[in-house]
Amino acid sequence: MPRPEPSSATAQSRLPSLTGMRFLAALMVMLCHAGTSLLPRLGDPKVSWYERLIANAGPVGLSFFFVLSGFVLTWVAAPEDTRVAFWRRRLVKIFPNHLVTLAAAVVLMLYTGVAVTAANTVPTLFLVQAWIPRQDVILNFGSNTPSWSLSCELLFYLSFPWLLAAARRIRPQRLWWWLMGLVAAICVVPLLAGLLPDRPYMLGSSDPWWQVWFVYHFPVTRLLEFVLGILTALVIRSGRWIPLPFGVAAFLAAGAFAGGALLTDTYRYVAPTALPLALLIGAAATADLRRRRTGVGGRAMVRLGEISYAFYMVHFLVVSYGPIGAVHLENWTKPLSAGDAFLLTGLTLVISLVLAWLLHTFVEAPAMRRWSRRADPVTTAPPSSTALA
Repeated sequence: MPRPEPSSATAQSRLPSLTGMRFLAALMVMLCHAGTSLLPRLGDPKVSWYERLIANAGPVGLSFFFVLSGFVLTWVAAPEDTRVAFWRRRLVKIFPNHLVTLAAAVVLMLYTGVAVTAANTVPTLFLVQAWIPRQDVILNFGSNTPSWSLSCELLFYLSFPWLLAAARRIRPQRLWWWLMGLVAAICVVPLLAGLLPDRPYMLGSSDPWWQVWFVYHFPVTRLLEFVLGILTALVIRSGRWIPLPFGVAAFLAAGAFAGGALLTDTYRYVAPTALPLALLIGAAATADLRRRRTGVGGRAMVRLGEISYAFYMVHFLVVSYGPIGAVHLENWTKPLSAGDAFLLTGLTLVISLVLAWLLHTFVEAPAMRRWSRRADPVTTAPPSSTALA
């Protein structure tokens, strides 16, 4: 008979390593956006591998958030909670930061002469852009592009009460079978995407846009990662989690991240890392429950994790209109040195952290205190995202 994990409310809600890893995932997205802007300008053919690796960081960070979202919402779900109360808390969590950063994006667009159109603002305002398979809508050039992933999160939140109820009806001894079946379904998604048209190409890429949209942006296919997080939490709750050390899980996730960068087309976006990320999240949670150190659950990492959603929502504006954007405007054809690239990335990180702290302190946290009657022990709105342009 498998031994259940600790069942007290305190033990089950305090998972500092997951909070700390949230910042690392958001940082991967920021480095992706900064790196894909800077690395091509180094003028060194040897950096091509690093370009592929850094370009893969954004999708992996986003996938982490989607799996984590399902895990944490399942972990903190209370029997007495109502659907309306749950939906209210989720909306209050994501919309204040979204509306403030969208307003900032529009001001910056007007100031710099970027066209403000219905396509790059209206769907984004209502967070429905990921449902519309148009590049000018989802990538909403000049606006706060990463907010497209919040379209996916809204679907997750809307369907969560029914998904959780259905998942809880699975017999505990069959949870692993369902989890592995879900991973198989995630791996099939790129095959299905191959049936879609291979024209036009995604801007700045040789990948077919329709296929990229179906695998990476379409909320229904991304829902599979959210459900994977739900099942991961239920496996741990059932006491059937495998004895996987956190260090081993981190090594597997890092290997999948690096290996995924070698893949081509839409296979590199989600399929290689879905299971390793679920294992990483599960290993971190069980390590916290058993009071084992992971290296990502310290006070500083937890604090950074608490502002990770705000960081995710401001970083792209800093990349686009901050030091990196200014250098591009000055002379986008002039090669950069590696030192210049590191300096610009460091400045972008610092500015993003300061703005994230301000956004969290004066917008996100007050809104949660004012309109959320029940504070989640661990919050999960990402970056969701984060999102990758």
